[in-house]
Amino acid sequence: MKWLLALLVVLYMVVPAMAGEDPYIAIVGTDCVPNVTNAIGQKCGDSGSAVPFYFSTKYQQFMYDENDPANFAIPTSFGTFPPKNQYTRVGSAGQEMYRSMTANNQVEVCNLNAVGLPGNQNSKTPAGNTGFYEWYINLPKKPSGEINIVIQCGVLKPNALAFFPNTAIELCAAETGERIGAGLCVRDEVDPGASPVNQLALPKITAIAYPGFYNVTFTPFHLTAFKNPSSYTLTFCANPGIPSAGSGVGDICDGVQNTGTAQVLDGSTNARILLKACMDKAIATKLPVTNQLNALGEAETDLVAGDLIYVRMDVPRQNTVDIYCHAQSVRLQGIGESWN
Repeated sequence: MKWLLALLVVLYMVVPAMAGEDPYIAIVGTDCVPNVTNAIGQKCGDSGSAVPFYFSTKYQQFMYDENDPANFAIPTSFGTFPPKNQYTRVGSAGQEMYRSMTANNQVEVCNLNAVGLPGNQNSKTPAGNTGFYEWYINLPKKPSGEINIVIQCGVLKPNALAFFPNTAIELCAAETGERIGAGLCVRDEVDPGASPVNQLALPKITAIAYPGFYNVTFTPFHLTAFKNPSSYTLTFCANPGIPSAGSGVGDICDGVQNTGTAQVLDGSTNARILLKACMDKAIATKLPVTNQLNALGEAETDLVAGDLIYVRMDVPRQNTVDIYCHAQSVRLQGIGESWN
């Protein structure tokens, strides 16, 4: 009998550790689709920002009204960060936000049914031009696993929309870093021994975590991505901040190192990304751990619901294609602690 009582006590003690974990999807604005009932029974009203064209019914189950005071209670506005500036296309100061270098006035090229409908207005970065896009998104839950940054933009060969306003994506779909041939909507194929990807034309990704309404104040830090495919192993520095033997000036080991399996998302040449037209590109970022140093020597902090993830995509002048992105081109996906 004593062993039974002991077992019951142990089971009772570990109940908190068995709290539910479920998927979440977060975007700029209220995450749920209007008039859709999600997995926890929320029926999102007119406040929902998610456009159903971009999110299948499977995804809609895991998109929540994170501002609902009865469940998540994440404020719509918190402080004055991020500030609103001339590049802000969606959102205001202290809110989730979308920015772009160019105007947000282009049609949704990924839609085959009617130009621009359904879908969001897009911002275009033409071939041969620099540009940038920025997204600030709140985590709706405390993440309990790696955080996926999923990017989906329209990518066309140069000037395709001008010639094929209704069918450009069917005739002139492209990918970033593509080598463009002579003529309209022509890909330049390469011979053996040459890379089909123009590396200098690929966009670069930056991702930074900022404290939200419910976390302690911490210094923002860059997220670290696992390279895919890889062994998904991390190489840690034995003596953070101490130069290794025979290292050059400034060659200091700072915790998680950039290797063939991991890369800090700092907008550098090793943080490039190849996007395919209208298709998802997922970047799996390592779950931050308090006091773990990243490759930049920045201290990570455990993230909680409401913390802000900033994603920036820089397009270089060597860009060979027309890129169309919008406020919901980036979403955060992962597994988080259940709200109840």
